Amino acid sequence: MTSRRQGSPRVFTGTGRNLFAATIRKPLGAASLLYLALVVVATAAAPWIAPYDPLEQRLESARLGPSAEFLLGTDALGRDILSRLLYGGQETLIGVAQALIVALALAIPLGIAAGYLGGWVDRLVMRIVDVTMAIPGIIVTLAVLAIFSNSMTAAMVTFGALVSGVVIRVIRSSVLGVREELYMDAARTIGLTDRQILVRHVLPRTLGVIIVQTALLAAIALGVQTGLAFLGFGPPPPAPTWGGMVGEASSMLQLNLWMIFPTAGVITITTLAFGLLGDAVRDANAERFAGAHASSSTRRTSELASAPVGKRDETALLSVRALTVAFGTGPTETIVLDGVDFDVRPGETVGLVGESGSGKTVTALAVLGLLASGGRIVSGSIWFDGEDISGYSRAQYRRLRGKEIALISQEPMVALDPAFRVGYQVTEAVRSHERCSQRAARARAIELLDAVRLPDPRAVATLYPHQLSGGMAQRVAIAIALAGRPRLLVADEPTTALDVTVQAEILDLLRQLQRDAEMSIMFVTHDWGVVADICDRAVVMYAGQVVERATVRELFADPLHPYTKGLRSASPHHARRGEPMPAIGGMVPPPTEWPRGCHFAPRCPLATAACSEERVDERLFEDGRTGRCIRISATREHDRHEAVMTR
Repeated sequence: MTSRRQGSPRVFTGTGRNLFAATIRKPLGAASLLYLALVVVATAAAPWIAPYDPLEQRLESARLGPSAEFLLGTDALGRDILSRLLYGGQETLIGVAQALIVALALAIPLGIAAGYLGGWVDRLVMRIVDVTMAIPGIIVTLAVLAIFSNSMTAAMVTFGALVSGVVIRVIRSSVLGVREELYMDAARTIGLTDRQILVRHVLPRTLGVIIVQTALLAAIALGVQTGLAFLGFGPPPPAPTWGGMVGEASSMLQLNLWMIFPTAGVITITTLAFGLLGDAVRDANAERFAGAHASSSTRRTSELASAPVGKRDETALLSVRALTVAFGTGPTETIVLDGVDFDVRPGETVGLVGESGSGKTVTALAVLGLLASGGRIVSGSIWFDGEDISGYSRAQYRRLRGKEIALISQEPMVALDPAFRVGYQVTEAVRSHERCSQRAARARAIELLDAVRLPDPRAVATLYPHQLSGGMAQRVAIAIALAGRPRLLVADEPTTALDVTVQAEILDLLRQLQRDAEMSIMFVTHDWGVVADICDRAVVMYAGQVVERATVRELFADPLHPYTKGLRSASPHHARRGEPMPAIGGMVPPPTEWPRGCHFAPRCPLATAACSEERVDERLFEDGRTGRCIRISATREHDRHEAVMTR
């Protein structure tokens, strides 16, 4: 990585300039943009650069071809074609602009609202769009012309309103894709409001789509405007319009073929330029985001006894009790978390362990108030710092996330917005939590990047996410999570996508940051090596339930639940050379197929008929440990007997 000069405002630049630069680097994009700029400037400057009065008639010079005196020749009444083109372009381009302004003023807010908010807003907007698209636009436009005395302004405003439905659909589809990106959850986690997310993240990501649709709509509007003028609507003769000039030239084809070429040529090339510009912007925007996606402590054993089952630990920073989460509604509702209990005390690290499908990530999202659409807490409670937050509104959660509870996601490359530089994103997180100037926020951002041990943090601040390695991206994600100085850090498998060396560095960094900031960490993982390395206690989950809670020392020395024993045995760290690695047969059942009794019974080698008869609840044992199994006492006695026999 090369070092870059610091102190420039460019460090925290957004997307606009880069999209423009990427577009003009394409030959067709640059040529189209240059041509359109020349047309707009020339028509706007017509009073100063037109060689003649567009209405002045010279019958002695009628139907002349190009010459030094008349560069594009003259029409049937001897009027200069070039001058009429320049003045006629004003009326034509103003009509195109009117249609664009109306269409975009309706399409952008409605399309983004429908895609981002969903629900009844989406349904209402799409029903309105369906109605507008069912209306025959050309007939309505002609009716408006008749009602408003051939007012081209009224006609183009009407056309813009009718055609906005198509643009709304396209923008909505784009926003639906952006809404599902993980960095949107990250933006909510750091405490950004919906308005901030829409302006800073959703709109920039849909900007390319909007520009493409604008270019295509401009080409269509140009065709409609000139077509109406050709039919005689709009300003009456002798006022020049491009469509009217084509109509005049078409009546003189047999006498003077040349007259139609200048005006028809300008209309054709302008329409083509709009289309080519849209293609160039589309390709440039796709390439920009494709690049982003292509890269890619001392154990306190005596202090960490589990809280009694069902009772909240008053000393815990986070206490989850009987948490039940479901997705869907009515008869299709499906329970995905079933009575989850655990605690996270101040300054400790608790690991949520289990196979994929066990409910670890859903538990973390429930704590953060980020359950996907259709998910809800059916029963139970989530206590944070002595207050039940399970019933918090979106506004209350927004005040909590980032400042009190922060998230580090599993995939840092998709948790970071590819449209913005690293420095801008960290600064954004800082300013969302602290009232400070832009300069102070930038200084704090550099401080955070330095705190997560990034080499040359000022240079890293100038980079886009796709320019970072996986380890660097994860460090940036951690810096963003720390921007609000949270008391609880939720780490959702933050080392899964990293190699072993970088994984160890990230774990070491988290330990150091935890000591410095006195944070608590809830660590979601399936890696027993990570559990042993960083966690004080572990909560083992299977099929939406907690099956065992204990200190890490106890869990490794004497696991109670058969599932915990199977996971520990299946860890690659216990593999022996030349022998097949032990594995738990089968797989975690989906929530719709959970057994009636013990969820692990179909895969458990110690299961009996009693295990499947009725629900198995979590139980508290004499040594303060908990487990969800009716055969734990029997299996512990069996294990002790085997140990004695072995000795």
